Amino acid sequence: IAFLKMGPAGAAIATTTAEWMSALLFLGVLSGTLPSADGELGRKSEEETTITVVPTQSIPAWQEVQPLLVASSSLFLRTFVLQLFLSSAAAFAARDPINGSASMSAHQIGLQLWILGSFISDALAAASQALVADGMGRQDIAKIRSVSKTVVGYSLILGLFLALLLSVGTDSVLHVFTTDADTQEALSQIIPLIALAQPLNAYVFAADGILQGASEFPFQAKSMALSGAVGALSFVALPMSLDSNNMLVQVWTALIVLQFMRGITSTVKMIDSNGPIQMWK
Repeated sequence: IAFLKMGPAGAAIATTTAEWMSALLFLGVLSGTLPSADGELGRKSEEETTITVVPTQSIPAWQEVQPLLVASSSLFLRTFVLQLFLSSAAAFAARDPINGSASMSAHQIGLQLWILGSFISDALAAASQALVADGMGRQDIAKIRSVSKTVVGYSLILGLFLALLLSVGTDSVLHVFTTDADTQEALSQIIPLIALAQPLNAYVFAADGILQGASEFPFQAKSMALSGAVGALSFVALPMSLDSNNMLVQVWTALIVLQFMRGITSTVKMIDSNGPIQMWK
């Protein structure tokens, strides 16, 4: 991208190429054509006592794929609603009546910072998902509850650290990502909101991991649909309460509303005395 000076078109080509290469490599591993990282996939050893995944190209029975389809369809709906909301946010940012181009540039920079923080927080979510799933398999509710409380505590600490990092490094962020004065001014208005959202984001991702470990995929899809609907309503309501000319602040406030609703719905499920987590029982 940099040496060929292809700009956005080069970035799109590079991203698409990387995704297709990854997809083909995954298919190769799953079909047994390529070895996995540990070299165990695709071969058995009678002397080994550990479980070895052996791929097959036969069509599985419906009973075997039904749980996978339920989980994947729920995740698809959840991801679709989130991406639709983010796309709508970008559309609103681009319609800023004062300076649409600067607002859109600032929004994209802010979104990348938000995604970066989300990926960092997602590390805890991945760990919680595996640990909670292990507890569910053992039917060890005490372990599930302990893991959930620990992950939530760590996620809040991580979120506060990320918020502090963004707040302290605001000036550096403004000059590292852009030299355009209008974009810097627009970005300076939303960085405090991005920093404020970090503890909430970290908590939401940790809760997602906990609920995914408990196989609460249909609930998460419904939760995202409800959160997305409330967030969409905020796009309409916010111009009535905030400065109608500051579209970028409205957009990011709506994003925080979305995350706040996700946090509320996840908390309700985790503390439900009849649910799988029962975190505060």
